[in-house]
Order: sequence, then C-alpha cells, then structure tokens
Amino acid sequence: MTAARKNRDSDKTLLYSTLLSEFGNHEIHLGHVLSDAEALDVVRRGIKRRRESVEAFTKGGRIEMADREAAEIRELEQYLPPAVSEDEIRAAVRAAIAGGAADLGTVMGKVMPAFKGRADGKLINQIAREGLAG
Repeated sequence: MTAARKNRDSDKTLLYSTLLSEFGNHEIHLGHVLSDAEALDVVRRGIKRRRESVEAFTKGGRIEMADREAAEIRELEQYLPPAVSEDEIRAAVRAAIAGGAADLGTVMGKVMPAFKGRADGKLINQIAREGLAG
C-alpha cells in the first residue's frame, strides 16, 4: 500500500486500503488476530466478489468497470499460493473413486480438503462429475 501511495496509484491504494479494512473487520468478527490461512480466506472472498462483479458489469455493458475489477483480481491473485494443476485434481478424484466414493458429495468431501485454497471448487466439482460419469 505504501508503494501504491508513493506512486500515486489511486486504484491500488483503494484496493489495498479496502483489503486492510476487510482484514480488520474479520479480526473483530473472530475476536483474534488473523492467521495466514484466515487472511488468505479474506483475499479469496475478495477475488470471488470481484469475479461476480466482472460478470455483472460485462452483462450490463460496463466494460471499463469490468476491466477495473479484472485488474484488481490480478493484483490480489499474486498473494495466493500457486494453484494446483488439473492433472493433480483428476488423480485425487480417481483415488477417491477407487477408495469407494460413489457419489458427488462423497468425492467432493474427500478431495476438497486436500486442495482448499489452491483450486477453485467449481473446477473440482466439474472434474469430479466427469470422473463419476466416465
């Protein structure tokens, strides 16, 4: 945030001050200082909200607003741990099915904890559906 202020980048300054505010609000809600995992959850929720905004702005024809939200997503994503590949997810889904998981809920229950925060739940759901169908 300090670098954004020094560079007079008002968009990044606003983004980071909003994020710091969200951290503070979440700390108040939980009643303790955020752990790294909890802070990452706040960042992930911010990214999710911005993705929803991109969709809404695009549908509404507000391309400049969608582009701004997309830039904020790219800025926040640099703070997330590296994502896992689809091949790793497919292997975990195959292992869960081989381990006796016969329905989507059971497969998701076994696979999601291993990839929490490192893979999109929608992608895991899609791969699990494909694995169960095939």
